[in-house]
This record gives sequence, structure tokens and C-alpha cells, in this order.
Amino acid sequence: MLGGSAQQVVAIETAKRLGYYTVLCDFLTDNPGQYAADKFYLVSTTDKDAVLEVAKKENVDGVLAYASDPAAPSAAYVAEKLGLPTNPYKSVDILCNKSKFREFLSENGFCTPKAKGYTDAKKAVEDIAGGVFKLPVIVKPVDSSGSKGVGKINLADEAEDKIEYAFSYSRGKEIVVEEFVEKFGYQIAGDGLSVDGELVFRCFANDHFNPKCVNPFVPIAASFPYNMPKEVHDKIHSEIQRLLTALDMKTTTYNFDLRIDKDCNVYLMEVAPRDGGNYIPQIIEYATGVNLVEYSVRAAMGEKIDCKMTEPNGFYAYYAVHSLRDGILKEIKITDEGRSHIIENHILNKPGDEIKAFTGANTTLGVLIMKFDSMEQMLDMTDNSEKWIEVVLE
Repeated sequence: MLGGSAQQVVAIETAKRLGYYTVLCDFLTDNPGQYAADKFYLVSTTDKDAVLEVAKKENVDGVLAYASDPAAPSAAYVAEKLGLPTNPYKSVDILCNKSKFREFLSENGFCTPKAKGYTDAKKAVEDIAGGVFKLPVIVKPVDSSGSKGVGKINLADEAEDKIEYAFSYSRGKEIVVEEFVEKFGYQIAGDGLSVDGELVFRCFANDHFNPKCVNPFVPIAASFPYNMPKEVHDKIHSEIQRLLTALDMKTTTYNFDLRIDKDCNVYLMEVAPRDGGNYIPQIIEYATGVNLVEYSVRAAMGEKIDCKMTEPNGFYAYYAVHSLRDGILKEIKITDEGRSHIIENHILNKPGDEIKAFTGANTTLGVLIMKFDSMEQMLDMTDNSEKWIEVVLE
């Protein structure tokens, strides 16, 4: 098991419930997963060869990077080296590197924005100033997750600061610059599952953002189901399937970030070969009864999986509790109306804690899982969260 954060504990517990002995790797000494796993190694999940040595020593039968983009290539690398169930390492590496992914999409005829990867900040600034791209552009670290380091450049003179910011979040010191894709309706989130290369299940959601955040490109919520007609869902499904076939993907779960334009062209912004964070698999289980966490474990162990497409029943969302500025937390105020829709509370911070402004998934105060009575109510409460929740600082 690669990663032992609070949101990853569920995968460890699921593996144990299924009867497996669990070995955890994590580079943080205070990770909560070490108390759930049977054995713990203080090893970085991005150090492929160190993880390989642990896997050999423990004679493991499967490797799982649950809800972790940075660790997914390590899981595929180790499993491939040991002949364990996996997707092709080369394909996983493409999906987890934003520059390689854009290049692959372009070469294979998918709708994708003009993009270019850079290891030299000066060259990136020069290209933006020199008109290589049509502004605005988005700049991202190629190897980060949770929207960390993402920025939008509207004017050339903003480029230097935004590019340096993106580089600061890249482990491999590489970024990608891509032209901005205007979306129609909501950006699309969600998770899915392929079995022997066939996308047998997917559940799409509406992504919600707070323009007041320091980083306005980090989703603050995802609401299920996606509010578009069936034919749009089916078209997106078809494009994802085309991608999985081109990459020779096998059996695994996925987390999606997608957009459609006004002509319903599908842009695969990210198709990550792992479960979504922010308790998305748990929300999907509420909505459909499909347990993607269990399927992740079974896929890693090479077990037979029998999963059929199931449409959502009801209206569910996660909400990432966040602050607009740094400070000391005084309280989190939630109205009675807000509380009436909360079915799971995963708030981690307490009054007196020092907190940071919301710039990525690593700065959330915790997550609420919520249930609503209608699509209209759900979209209103997730788009206008200031009506029912307030983070108060001292």
C-alpha cells in the first residue's frame, strides 16, 4: 500500500477486511495509515527502487497506490518488475505526467489544448512573451496532484511569477504550459473502473470552484450526478474508452477531470489511474452501491472483478472545508440547514490550529460528505457555500 494519509486509510482497512496482510510505505513519520497496516516502512512512495526493495523483502502479491497520482507510477513499476497484476508502466507514466499526456492526446487525435513541457523557466517565459501560445494559458507542474502549483496567465507580464510558482511544486522540476480551454457548463469530475481494458463503470460529477480562493483552480466540491443528458455522458465514456484502448490499459480504477466545449467536444484534461481523493469513491458507493475501494484492492491482487454500469440514485457531494487566508482557526460555523445535509464529517482541524489559505488539496481543513433532495438544491448549496458554512479565524 503506497500512502497512509487519512483518506488512504480506507484502502488499508478494506484490504484487511478482504483478508490480506498489508505492508505500508509512506515518507511521513506521522501518517495515520501506519496504525492500520500490519507493517510499516518509512519509505517515500515516489522512490520506485526503494519501494521495489520493500516489495521483494516482503514477497508481496500486489501493489496499490490508492488515491495517489505521484505513487501510481511506482506501483506500476514495482508490479511490472515482479510480474504482479498491473497496467503497463509506460502507460501509467504517460497518464501521470501532464506534459507526456498532452503529447499523447495530440498524437492520437484527441481534443486537447496546444501544450508544451518545459524544464527551463526562462524558455517558458520567452515562449509566452513571444506569442507561441494564444493567451490565456494554464501552467502546471507535470507531476503534482490536487491542483497544487496551478496558475492562469492572462497577460505575458504575469508569466515569470506563475511559472516559478508551478516549478516550486514539481518534484522533477518540469512544468507544462497549455492554452486555456473554455468549458461549457461544469467541469467534469468522477471515477471509473476498467476490467481487461473495458470501461465497465463510471460515475461523473460536477466540479465546483471558489473564485475567491488564492488558487481558484482547486475544486472545493464535486456533486453527483453530472447534470448533462445521457448522450453527453455516453460521448465522454466513448472518448475515455478510446484512450484506455490506445494505452493498452488493463484492470484499474480512474479519477477524471474533463471538460466539454459548447459543441460537446470532449477534452480529457486528466485521466489518473487511481481512485479520486476527497472521499469520491465513498460518495459513489452511496449513489450507486459500487465499492470502488474494494475493486482497487481486488484489481491490485489480480482477483476476478464482476462490475456492471450502475446509474446514480440520489444527489450526493463532497465539500472541502477551506479558508481564504492563513491564520489561527477559531471555529467552523455551519447552519442548521447545512448540517441537515451532512452524512459524514471528516473535518481534521480544530480551534487553535494554525491553518493555511486553500491553494491545493493539502490545505483543506477536512471534507464533508453530503446528501441533497434534488439536483437544484445540490447545485445551489455547492455553488453558494457561503450561505451555510463559514471558517472563522482569530
